[in-house]
Amino acid sequence: MTRVHSFSDDALGDLDAVGLVEEIQSGRVSVPEVVDAAIARIEKVNPAVNGLAYTAFDTARLEAKDPHGGFFCGVPTLVKDNCDVAGMPTHQGADAYAGREKKSDGDFARMFRATGVIPLGKSQLSEWGFSAVAEHPRLGAVRSPWDTGRTAGASSAGAAAFVAAGALPIAHANDGGGSIRIPASVNGLVGMKPTRNRIAQDKMMRDMPVRIVADGVVTRSVRDSAAFYREAEKVYRNLKLAPIGDITHPGRKRLRIAVATDSVGRSATPEVAELTLKTAALLEELGHQVEQITPPVPDSFPDDFLLYWSLLSMFVLRTGRATYGRTWDPSKLDNLTLGLARHCTRNLHRLPLATARIAASKRISARFFRDYDVVLTPTLAHETPKVGHLDPTQEFDEIMEKLLDWVAFTPLQNATGEPAISLPLATTSAGLPQGMMFGAEWGREATLLELAYELEEARPFARITV
Repeated sequence: MTRVHSFSDDALGDLDAVGLVEEIQSGRVSVPEVVDAAIARIEKVNPAVNGLAYTAFDTARLEAKDPHGGFFCGVPTLVKDNCDVAGMPTHQGADAYAGREKKSDGDFARMFRATGVIPLGKSQLSEWGFSAVAEHPRLGAVRSPWDTGRTAGASSAGAAAFVAAGALPIAHANDGGGSIRIPASVNGLVGMKPTRNRIAQDKMMRDMPVRIVADGVVTRSVRDSAAFYREAEKVYRNLKLAPIGDITHPGRKRLRIAVATDSVGRSATPEVAELTLKTAALLEELGHQVEQITPPVPDSFPDDFLLYWSLLSMFVLRTGRATYGRTWDPSKLDNLTLGLARHCTRNLHRLPLATARIAASKRISARFFRDYDVVLTPTLAHETPKVGHLDPTQEFDEIMEKLLDWVAFTPLQNATGEPAISLPLATTSAGLPQGMMFGAEWGREATLLELAYELEEARPFARITV
């Protein structure tokens, strides 16, 4: 096992984003010092983790001399390479076309930058975010800093790798089937998928028939995630959702918590199940009411979600030339992307009913949350796989079986639109992070953050050491 990190005694130190804000505001460090330190750290660890999609270091250094306002004023970050940022191309984790620099920020980047962060560039993801690992046949694999022989998860792979390695305190991520929570689990981070439509999103995400993708961040502390959502809703507020507000400490209410180690047709490995039940025992020690259950998820759900997911790939293939121009080369797409498109084409007759059932999953879940406040599951069903296990050049059926076996728990909240958070509460026998996932009903991010604070205090999160 080879671990890498970039923590040092420079301007970033071992601070989280909120701590860094305090240092900048006090004058103990300057924004240019912080940005230079982050660039140096990225350059140090990127050869090992391969998480960088595009660099804008010179632009960031210029902005650091005259940073704009916002709570996170001067905090360095990266934006995932499926959201538009002015002056940077968007490549979607692919090399099937030549991207052009965008003339303006997309809706998410506009909101994110308004909180004060300074983007240093773009982070790498899996091709169009379709896989739970980023292992591009030509761009290379994004690797976990906890063990560079293992994947960093995905699709927000580069974001999580750099935050875990200490190169950044916070980075943009988004989640259409677990893509915030999966890399958060793999890399020992906090990663919350917010309620559907909570956060401003680019047009491509908004135009989906069912908006399964949600934008957010990955962080090393609960308070950083809470601060991000507090500041984000100052910039963009969905008036149909109750505000999250300023969550700064554990909640007092004792919760009714359901726990499950099985999903539809899939189960956590014995080790992961045991770690989940240990987390449940901790919740009981803290005074919460815990009950082990079988999740009320329809048997049709995995197939329905896979079919809807494959629709996104078919759309990419059919609109590629019109969207990306003459440089579009579908022969450079990986087997997973191509296989998903074929799967959708062969099952188009099933798509209307599958989409309707996915949309209806919100009603089933709402009934479940009449009896429980929170549900606990493992974020992922088994330990982080080694690089190559989910290589996208394998046959489609083989890749898909392995993927579904690993990510059995995360897609449900993308279908229902409900919030869920992965917390780094467990460690496997191999010394790897294993996230625990907590879901709540529509609009109840505050409940999840209050519980997250309590668990962080009770079981402080581990950090990489070499």
